[in-house]
Amino acid sequence: MVLSKTTGSKAVIISPDGTEKEIKRPGLPTLREGKKLLMQAVQLKAQVLVTELMSIHPERLYAESLKIFQPQILVITNVRLDHIAQMGGSKGKIARSLACAIPEKGTVFVPQEECFPVFIERARQLNSKLVQVRKNLYPALSNEVRIPGFEFEENFRLCLAVADFLGIDRKTAVQGMTKVNPDFGHLSIWSVDLGLPPRRWFLVNAFAANDPASTRQVLSRLEDKGLFGRKERVGLLNLRGDRGDRTLQWLEAIKARTFPEFQKFFFLGDHALALKRRLKSQEETEVFVLKPESPQKIMEKISECVLGEAVLVGMGNMGGCGRGLVQYWEAVGRTYDI
Repeated sequence: MVLSKTTGSKAVIISPDGTEKEIKRPGLPTLREGKKLLMQAVQLKAQVLVTELMSIHPERLYAESLKIFQPQILVITNVRLDHIAQMGGSKGKIARSLACAIPEKGTVFVPQEECFPVFIERARQLNSKLVQVRKNLYPALSNEVRIPGFEFEENFRLCLAVADFLGIDRKTAVQGMTKVNPDFGHLSIWSVDLGLPPRRWFLVNAFAANDPASTRQVLSRLEDKGLFGRKERVGLLNLRGDRGDRTLQWLEAIKARTFPEFQKFFFLGDHALALKRRLKSQEETEVFVLKPESPQKIMEKISECVLGEAVLVGMGNMGGCGRGLVQYWEAVGRTYDI
């Protein structure tokens, strides 16, 4: 019997029978959620509790992991430049912050390409086993299994390594992973006809990638799959008022031409106008600022500025208008299998 909790684009409790219940928060999330989750697991007599650590401040991450959950298994999925105001402005500092979650006498899984020396040292200090999951660990699976389009190979690889460690039959593990109900914010694409006369668009939900580096990885993956074709590329960047550090990251990324495929950028959110002003010299890309209106009105204004068929990529943040846009896209579009 397994009880789970995710805290990504939409925080939910996943019951042992697979049903999901969204967590309603009256304010900001707190560590008390962890205590309530543990109590629920005890009441249900769950054999396994799987939860995503939600803290971003190193000291809170330490408290959540070592003082509340005390995990036997910890999975570090990646080290990305996100939450830099709280965790540090370099990958080395981010890794040092994440190392605060490593438990005592536990087992830690991390992709080999994301393993920093601080993980090795911290695991040694706490008498924990560190498992570096190397690339191509499961070469035979590439021909036997179609990794879900919304998932990345390194995540699939990590899950298989943990399943092997727990003695779960490989076939059972793979079947479970390929049939999983993805998170609300997972990478997804819809096709829809917009404007008059109607033009075929692709709408890409990459809001949950958050930081520029992760978003670049998503876009490169879509390019490899030949999604864009000859359609115009359009970026929709949704900015959160409480993530000023992330907005500055996007500013630097756009200045550095990290996303050269976009002919147009639409900015949405509290920092939208300020970001456009800082990009006055960016002549290669047209920049527009949108008001936080209804998803339908936002889409109407975007389609008015794009003459032909296009691929619209939502990125930056799921918060604010992001969630409403994804729900609207899901309602009006046709799911496109990647």
